[in-house]
Amino acid sequence: MVKRALDLPGREKPYLMAHRGNRVRCPENTLAAFRWALKEGADILETDLHLSADGELVCIHDATLDRTTDGEGPVAAKTLRELKALSASCDRSEFADERIPTLDEVAAILPAGIALALELKTSRFLEPAVGRQLVHQLRTTGVFDRTVLLSFHLDYLQSVQREAPDLPIGQISMTNPFPRKGVQLNGLFWPALLLNPFYARAAHRYGQATCPLDPTPDSRLKWYRWMGFDAILSDDPGSTLAKMREIGWRV
Repeated sequence: MVKRALDLPGREKPYLMAHRGNRVRCPENTLAAFRWALKEGADILETDLHLSADGELVCIHDATLDRTTDGEGPVAAKTLRELKALSASCDRSEFADERIPTLDEVAAILPAGIALALELKTSRFLEPAVGRQLVHQLRTTGVFDRTVLLSFHLDYLQSVQREAPDLPIGQISMTNPFPRKGVQLNGLFWPALLLNPFYARAAHRYGQATCPLDPTPDSRLKWYRWMGFDAILSDDPGSTLAKMREIGWRV
């Protein structure tokens, strides 16, 4: 039986999920962004996974390098060594030394009790060997029991979960106002919640955790509290946590 996603013993719900780290204070998906989010009290680090040309799992959102680095072209066309030669500063000169991190590097800075949410961004995760590689790295780095996989593509998630049935998976949707069965986490783009304000409650009946897809949630936190979400996503975790405390949703 697959465990319920996002159960973090000793941590208060709703969990605060740092979207690509703190991407307001730092360049997204860099070690600087992740460290900043941890310092501010994030319970979960969310990041994105692609594969390099030589098969290394790297944390970057886009399939191409152009937006967030000083390189260009597909991530998948570069070896890890070539990727590490690029600045991942998002054109912010004070972060010129930041690099695209590997999954292992992010796992290495994850404190005990903090979870990892990995969004699978490439169809390479349909390959059994890639799924086995991901599961192996999660186990060897000691973060397997604190990891949930996310994707808009259910088949990516199911492919990896076949390699480790106890690894929780989460479906993300932009439009479907009803929780999908067969996953452990459901996330919906926040405007679609207007079509079903009981989305989280319905998911809870299936034993699922929930998190709205809303990286700038501060003005809607009272609504999310009423709806009963288990986690809140944020581009700026420190600001969101302060607002949650202001409305009495977190101590």
